[in-house]
Amino acid sequence: MEQKWDTTVLVGQSGGPTAAINASLVGVWEAAYRLGARVVGMRNGIEGFLAGATVDLDAIVSDPLQAELLRHTPASFLGSCRYKLPDPEDDATPYQELFSRFEALGAGAVLYIGGNDSMDTIEKLARYGESAGSPIRFMGVAKTIDNDLMGTDHTPGYGSAAKFVATSVHELRRDSDTYFMKSVTVVEIMGRDAGWLTAAAALAGAPGQDGPDLFLLPEAPVSLDDIVSRVDKLFKTQNTVIIAASEGARTPTGEPLYQDESVGVDAFGHAAAQSGLCRYLAGVIKERLGVKTRAVELSTLQRCAAHLASATDLAEAATLGSTSLQAAASGATGMLSVIHRISDDPYAVRYGLKAISDVANGVRTIPRSWITPDGMGLTQVFLDYARPLIAGEVHPIFVDGVPWYPRLAKE
Repeated sequence: MEQKWDTTVLVGQSGGPTAAINASLVGVWEAAYRLGARVVGMRNGIEGFLAGATVDLDAIVSDPLQAELLRHTPASFLGSCRYKLPDPEDDATPYQELFSRFEALGAGAVLYIGGNDSMDTIEKLARYGESAGSPIRFMGVAKTIDNDLMGTDHTPGYGSAAKFVATSVHELRRDSDTYFMKSVTVVEIMGRDAGWLTAAAALAGAPGQDGPDLFLLPEAPVSLDDIVSRVDKLFKTQNTVIIAASEGARTPTGEPLYQDESVGVDAFGHAAAQSGLCRYLAGVIKERLGVKTRAVELSTLQRCAAHLASATDLAEAATLGSTSLQAAASGATGMLSVIHRISDDPYAVRYGLKAISDVANGVRTIPRSWITPDGMGLTQVFLDYARPLIAGEVHPIFVDGVPWYPRLAKE
């Protein structure tokens, strides 16, 4: 007999959006539907919920067409936030308010879809709930295009963003090779502390052919002089050079290659927006080598290009959402649903759980052995790891020539 759970499931989305985060939301709803549970969404994460903003997801997702549209919709359908809860031992006030609201809704489980900072939120809720003797179960659902969440082989959102990055760089390479002149194109890619997304540009193809000629990664610090010297050397055998640069690239002294001093920090102490490295490098190279340069910043397109989403990514995102709720229904709390790699070829994974306390506030970086000894390239091991994650194409519904994405009405 199929398990049933007569309860209300509260689900929220937090942090930076992705092209797959709503597939996880649909996965949560589908598992709840099978269990007979009701689903309520937090509008704008825990911050919006504290303000009393919720939405009845059953009224939206129960329509099969809406569910399918939502699965392929970019950004956070419920809205997001970057709201840092205090440690419950220091200030229990917001927790008392939150748990009062949880209980008023009859919530048996709270699921939070997000990355590192979001796991900090759900870990604190689980910790407070345990100390207060609450029966509510708290679960994390992994997502982040940065792919830097600890305890999992990879995170939903990364595969789709990686597919967009690889495709964009591949097309930029073709464009840059059009003219018979020496030129450098610097492509700035997201990645504050880890270079997973920048490394994905290697999936475009071999250096000097379809992919970048060099990579600038946080895991492999490099000096400005070494970058210019490498570009100059490449010009001995080719006319165009493509650089894939992580926004978090650093020098051997640990300083950012470029830092905009005017940029503030968010609630978690991270730079609110890092950009400008591509323009800075393009300017330096032009000045020193006297060649034509271009600066291309992929920016937020990396996380919202649902028209180029990975079918593998969306499928795994939905499965993680379902896995988290099924685990909660079985009694789990304070856990994150994760992916374990079984093999690269054929690609196979299994799903499991990891204690959120072991994951929150950590950063998983690219193993140094996956980066070439000079620090400016990726090995075959990385390519074998990343290639399956961008596999498969999706086909959004188009209306009047553009994708049709549902959205919540503003309150």
